[in-house]
Amino acid sequence: MPLAQVNGIDLKYWDTGDGEPVVMVMGMAATGRVWQLHQVPALVEAGYRVITFDNRGVGGTSECPDGFKIDDLVADTAGLIEHLGLGPSRLVGTSLGAQVVQELALARPELVTSAVMLATRGRTDAMRKASRAAEKELRASGLKLPARYEAVVRAQRNLSPATLADEAKVRDWLDMFELSPVNWTRGLRAQLELDMTESRLPAYRAISAPTLVIGFADDNVLPPFLAREVADAIPSARYRELPDCGHYGYLERPEAVNAALLEFFAR
Repeated sequence: MPLAQVNGIDLKYWDTGDGEPVVMVMGMAATGRVWQLHQVPALVEAGYRVITFDNRGVGGTSECPDGFKIDDLVADTAGLIEHLGLGPSRLVGTSLGAQVVQELALARPELVTSAVMLATRGRTDAMRKASRAAEKELRASGLKLPARYEAVVRAQRNLSPATLADEAKVRDWLDMFELSPVNWTRGLRAQLELDMTESRLPAYRAISAPTLVIGFADDNVLPPFLAREVADAIPSARYRELPDCGHYGYLERPEAVNAALLEFFAR
């Protein structure tokens, strides 16, 4: 896959299809290839050109183990858009990637024609703060947990009760998680440091791009009330909540997520 020289780093990206560009920003610990399972094929079939990439810290993009800030991820996304000569583009992000999209729409509005944020937030709260602190403490300790245990915890955190109650589906998910555990490299631990220290909701009132915020009803990582707060803060935003979805809603119910994206883009 090609590499772009952006902001002094090598950024790995995928460029698929023709037509109006859609740039997709993945969340923490995942590479841009995850979008290619479900979202990229649906968008390309609908006539869009889709660009996905690995954020700094993971995959084929520079690891940057000494650390970085959310502004660096925003600048990387903007730099890739400019490197490819895309001009104003549609942006889609999930979790950490949604935060990148929000900040890009605020800082570089000329690059954003419309924006979709999945499983997002504009502030931290007590539970998210405690969860992040605990995760950082665990990963800094160097303790290696059994792959099966990590798989079970990952499923419980990221999947909906509907999926967890389906024995065939949950066996498939557990097998996949166990066979592809998260590798907590120094770059990924640097991503873990990207936490919100103050509310960004007041700033998001200045976002002018047409916006769709999607909350996943059973999301334990970033519950939908946090996504709704973002939608309420952005004057142009619509809010939509999808049932039977955990934090991995774009993988659990890809047809529903894809339909929401395409309906919004068609407006």
